[in-house]
Amino acid sequence: MRRPLGALLLVAAPVEARELIGVHGGWGAFRDPGHCYAIAEPAIAGGRRSWRPFAGVGTRPALGRRNSLHIRLSRPRDRSAGVTLSIGERRFPLVANGTDAWAPDAAAERAAVAAMRSGRSMSVDAVGVGGRPFADLYRLDGAATAIDAAALACLSG
Repeated sequence: MRRPLGALLLVAAPVEARELIGVHGGWGAFRDPGHCYAIAEPAIAGGRRSWRPFAGVGTRPALGRRNSLHIRLSRPRDRSAGVTLSIGERRFPLVANGTDAWAPDAAAERAAVAAMRSGRSMSVDAVGVGGRPFADLYRLDGAATAIDAAALACLSG
């Protein structure tokens, strides 16, 4: 199931200056002042929540950051449990707070984003508050194109 454009627009917090670069498969590419990003909602999310979970890959030229991975989990996690990003046979342990997760270092981030570019789907697995495991599942069709479109938009703009 592909998410409609409206769903992609609602994933990121409302910002008046947001510019839609394009929608590629289940991923959208956007530009805000000083920040460009590719973003998607999970095809299947692991629970009820009061926020919208997402996976994003962003570029911030002023900070020298490109292809920064950011995951917003579908529910708060048990802080004693880890978070794992799985793409095909590859597993990437992430660092996280209660609801957000990132790659632990630049090398892991590069490897995870490279795997996203060639993968078909990915899951983000964690244990929720109360001990119940959950997974947020993402389709990766269009991810590579959206990541490239966002990066190019920041370089050109």
